[in-house]
Amino acid sequence: MNGSYMARFTLTIPLIFSCIFTFFSGCSSEKNEEENPAKKPNIIVIYMDDLGYGDMSAYEAGSLETPNMDFLANGGMKFTKAYASSATCTPSRYALLTGTYPWRNKEAKILPGTAPLVIGTDELTLPKMLKKQGYTTAVVGKWHLGLGTGQVNWNEPISPGPNEVGFDYSYIMAATQDRVPTVYLENGLVQGLDPDDPIEVSYSENFDGEPTGKDNPELLSMNWHHGHNNSIVNGIPRIGFMKGGEKARWVDVDMADHFLEKASAYVRQDREEPFFLYYAFQQPHVPRTPHPRFEGKSGMGPRGDVILEADWCIGQFMETLKEEGLLENTLLVFSSDNGPVLNDGYYDEAVEKLGNHTPWGPFRGGKYSLFEAGTRLPFITYWKGTIEPGESDALVSQLDLLNSLAALTGSTERSLDGKDLMDTFLGKSEQGRESLVLEATSRTAFRQGDWALIPPYEGPAVNTQVNIELGNDAEFQLYDLSQDPGQRENLADKHPEKLKALLQDFIEIRGEGFVNTEALELK
Repeated sequence: MNGSYMARFTLTIPLIFSCIFTFFSGCSSEKNEEENPAKKPNIIVIYMDDLGYGDMSAYEAGSLETPNMDFLANGGMKFTKAYASSATCTPSRYALLTGTYPWRNKEAKILPGTAPLVIGTDELTLPKMLKKQGYTTAVVGKWHLGLGTGQVNWNEPISPGPNEVGFDYSYIMAATQDRVPTVYLENGLVQGLDPDDPIEVSYSENFDGEPTGKDNPELLSMNWHHGHNNSIVNGIPRIGFMKGGEKARWVDVDMADHFLEKASAYVRQDREEPFFLYYAFQQPHVPRTPHPRFEGKSGMGPRGDVILEADWCIGQFMETLKEEGLLENTLLVFSSDNGPVLNDGYYDEAVEKLGNHTPWGPFRGGKYSLFEAGTRLPFITYWKGTIEPGESDALVSQLDLLNSLAALTGSTERSLDGKDLMDTFLGKSEQGRESLVLEATSRTAFRQGDWALIPPYEGPAVNTQVNIELGNDAEFQLYDLSQDPGQRENLADKHPEKLKALLQDFIEIRGEGFVNTEALELK
């Protein structure tokens, strides 16, 4: 074998091994890509309770400073024409989780603490859809969508509930902070319950010997204004009657910290799957019970203080996400269930100390109202490194989250009433929905383009207990929100053709039954 051949042979050997290595590396790489596709983002919905459009400083409509909420708004996509489906909480929460208008479900209305689950266990829900896409799912905080089948025994496992409509893990309050029973439930079990001190609950009559806010004002640390005058827990009178469960009862001033701890612990868990967390705050719903760390900080009384408390919680929660290295692969959605209310059943100086703060922003109405402030709310999408900071005036609804997140995660499931606006939520499009039906205590109104239509409804123009204009009027109301966001000039007589066209489109969605409504009852 001559030298030149040996040289060529020596050079060829490494080349052959190099090709073989490259071939198998390529196969291995392709195999790994098949086994490890791009990880789907974690999804977190932060849902406030009664937070108005003007309660966040980023919306430049009030005087409170909310730096942590503003961090999301200034670092993500801030929507200025975003809506909850309803001006009260249970219907909005139903729509958020199902993508279905709440007026399609006659049970989706303000619920007592003993109401059965209003989401059907066979219904499509946001957590169910995401579970099929490989997500683990959790809810922490306020639920208020009913539990069980109507006759709940609080001393046994309670079903159906969040775990039966798609949530792998649930840590919730039983109903609302102002309703009994005042206990936490983890996966359907009341926490801290002493079997020798069983819980009894009634929404019709008191238990013998149990004090109430109405009969025992000397025991109160917070006085009731309307409705909230039944069982007393922690010096606060509630809606409904409760006996027993002393060791299981929550401490109101610790509630925000408690839910923060549970939400933070959930995102810290080691897991291979992406997660979905529905983090439902109780603030600034009544009773407003800030931790002593925040008491007096706002200068606006407890309502302002609990908004600052919630803002701090969001800051702490975001810090946890940062520490866990989750911000770059987590889509956060921030919003509220309905518009603001000041006096909602307790004397807590929300009215007297309001000052120049405007929780409703530039809009008319508030909670319970068909006017804009009832459902037009802060709405923010934040995803570090993916969503460029910006502002959008696209018309969007919380109804659209299910279909949009389905598109994002590769699901083919879609809800009846939602739209796929994922590109809009990611800041890649300015396309919003064309129209939207809005609801307030079974009454409905219509938004299309810049126009708002409110049909005639019987009932008082103002609910004097909460001092909010409800939108009731004997005549049709038509407003051009581009010129009149405060809805002060009714254009129904000036634009009869526009009124007719909107009414026709409204009836196509809503049906003729929009005239049949229930009277608003505040307990």
